Formats: sequence, structure tokens, C-alpha cells
Amino acid sequence: MASKKSQQSSDLTTPENVQKGQQVYARIVSGECKDVAAELKATYGHTGDRKSN
Repeated sequence: MASKKSQQSSDLTTPENVQKGQQVYARIVSGECKDVAAELKATYGHTGDRKSN
């Protein structure tokens, strides 16, 4: 039996995370960000591994 990783979701409404999100958004719209998924993973630390049912 495979063990499951526990995932905690980030509260994206905290002032710190809102600021991070605004910085990522600014990089996206300015063209500095070439890989949005990688940028978001680096910013929020999510792996993005979700299994669909």
C-alpha cells in the first residue's frame, strides 16, 4: 500500500501571500516570467500534483 503525502493548502489571502502573488503577476505581465507554473511553484511551494477522479 502506498503512503499518501499530506498536503497543506496555503492561505493565499494572507498579506504576505498577497504580496507574493502581486510580484508574480507583475513578472508575468512585464514578460519577465517565462514559466508561470514554475514561478508559482517556487513562490508558494506547491507541487501541483493533483489526481483527478
